[in-house]
Amino acid sequence: MSTPKTTTALEWKDVRISYRTARSDSGEIAAVDGLSLAIEAGGTVGIAGESGCGKSTLAMSVLRLLPRNAEISGAIELAGEDIGSMRWGRLRAVRWTEAAIVFQGAMHSLNPVRTVGKQILEALELHVEKGSTKETRAARVAELLGLVELPAARADSYPHELSGGQKQRVMIAMALACDPDVIIADEPTTALDVVIQAQVLDVLSGLVRDRNLTLMMISHDLSVLAAVCERIVVMRDGRIVEQGPAHEVISNPQHEHTRELAAAFPIIGDPASRMITTSPRPDAPNPPRPGRPNSPRPEPVEEASAPLLAVEDLVVDFHARGRHTRAVDHVSLACHPGEIVALVGQSGSGKTTLARTVLGLQRPTSGRISYQGRPMPTDRAGLKAYRRQVQFVLQDPSASLNPKHSVYEAVAEGIRIHRLPGDEAERVAKALTQAELTPPSRYLGAIPQELSGGQRQRVVIAGALALEPSYLVADEPVASLDASVRGEILALLLQLKRDLGLGALVITHDLGLAWNIADRVLVMHQGKIVESGPVEQVLLEPTHPYTKTLLEVVPSKLGQS
Repeated sequence: MSTPKTTTALEWKDVRISYRTARSDSGEIAAVDGLSLAIEAGGTVGIAGESGCGKSTLAMSVLRLLPRNAEISGAIELAGEDIGSMRWGRLRAVRWTEAAIVFQGAMHSLNPVRTVGKQILEALELHVEKGSTKETRAARVAELLGLVELPAARADSYPHELSGGQKQRVMIAMALACDPDVIIADEPTTALDVVIQAQVLDVLSGLVRDRNLTLMMISHDLSVLAAVCERIVVMRDGRIVEQGPAHEVISNPQHEHTRELAAAFPIIGDPASRMITTSPRPDAPNPPRPGRPNSPRPEPVEEASAPLLAVEDLVVDFHARGRHTRAVDHVSLACHPGEIVALVGQSGSGKTTLARTVLGLQRPTSGRISYQGRPMPTDRAGLKAYRRQVQFVLQDPSASLNPKHSVYEAVAEGIRIHRLPGDEAERVAKALTQAELTPPSRYLGAIPQELSGGQRQRVVIAGALALEPSYLVADEPVASLDASVRGEILALLLQLKRDLGLGALVITHDLGLAWNIADRVLVMHQGKIVESGPVEQVLLEPTHPYTKTLLEVVPSKLGQS
């Protein structure tokens, strides 16, 4: 590995980066505005902030990966060398060998039709010395996979054959291919479950320590940055609003925005992090079960109502290429009116398969699903009526919304499919208002790319609310959202519970989300429900080893595990 030319690995000097756009009154939008920052060689710096604050723009500027409509002023230096004045040949040589990027979203960054070994080889083929043999390159790929704790045999796998955490490790291996001095990691753990996130962070920490790398890591989650970085820089509206040692920024934030980011991180066991109360409104149509919201062991109470949705001894098997997989293994659960139930577990535990089966999108192998005391229908007309009452909120709003359809069309689609009576425009406006997209007229003509991530998720929720359902099944509804927007969506779900008596089964790998808003928690592992009960009981006094494992890797305090 080459020795840094100076003690400063990366430096931005009074940098302003703006994007030319016809949609702005001034003709440009400033993403980074007069920023100065230095990262010392061997240092680990975390860049925190909400979506749109300029974090990723700052990262992409290091290797001139910004789009053509970006305009840059000021100086950006890599090991003392000005990036902006580099000729193309020099820039090409610097990429991968001196600085490399771990891009956000491994699912979208890897080529689906090439093996991961061949994709790791791409960087090597651009920069390795002439005369290297096929055998030496294969050995290097195996070595790189070993660095990120993957077996050499994974080189022959395609991305779809890997888990989310394995794909993210492949991205890290690619970044390490040419022994760079600087690694830039852009949201490397977004949407990963808590166990896999901890594993990826451990890999990054080990590599930084063992190879003396300089790390610039970007995240909207302060807890993720605190686990890896020595310093934290907080950005807002393209500017630095606070920076300092990680423990000081987190334990004693000075800027209001830093305090907001810290407050958005749920601390399991902290009453202040509990958004839900178990004291129902007197006029709530279906009040939740009473209890003591912050008691570590609530007293047993009788259920005040029959289950709205019940699953009994459900089994779901898959058969492919001669292999048999049991995704859901004799699961039973009951969801009551006006109750939020969190179904938690790692990726691959069977959560989404269970949700799809409950919605009639996946045929069960055996077992029974009932709604309002009656078996879930299996005929087309019956399923259509059932799905109006039990609505699905999909995980990724960017993927679930048609990019060419306006907000009005997206929300009105279900109304048209079910041929609901009354004025369509009034129903759409009412649903948008319930989803807190107000005034509705501001959003009706917008298309998804003109909305923020939180606004897109609200449109998806509005599409479900337009059918006036009695129950929501929400699959990772905030996994891809930053901390403050996440809080807004969770608050919206609680508001819908209070105002409409709407119950929900919320599928998540995030135990903090369960602590935030759920009445009860079901823990799923290898297709089985291994523990269930009130939130305080399951998360504060777990009895199953798997639940304890999940909680061990959740920071109980920012910067600690």
